Amino acid sequence: MPLTHLSTQMTTQANAQANAQANARDIERRFHLVEQAIAQAAEASSAEHHLPSELRDAVQRLDRLGDTARSVLQSNDDVRIRKLVGDMATSAERARRVCTNIPQLSAQIRGAVSHLYSQIQELQRDLR
Repeated sequence: MPLTHLSTQMTTQANAQANAQANARDIERRFHLVEQAIAQAAEASSAEHHLPSELRDAVQRLDRLGDTARSVLQSNDDVRIRKLVGDMATSAERARRVCTNIPQLSAQIRGAVSHLYSQIQELQRDLR
């Protein structure tokens, strides 16, 4: 094998590895943002009087999913990560739908759920 071909192949492999590491850091950063958004939504839901049970359940489920996110992410198991994110997206969509359909909810809970929903959508996009 010519030396230039070997050098090009090694450079390509190094670039691929660097890209994979950068992507993993991006995913980890995005998970961190999702965890923060879950905490904000949980705090807003606990401050909200007369919160619909469907919204409370969705936020609580997201909080539980968020608790397992770090270990799932560290497993590097693509199937588990995608399932977790899909489950998060389902619960966030449910919470967003409740907020959309009940205009009497406070701006705090509506904003927290909207932010959480968008962070999970960004995470899904980053995983593609």
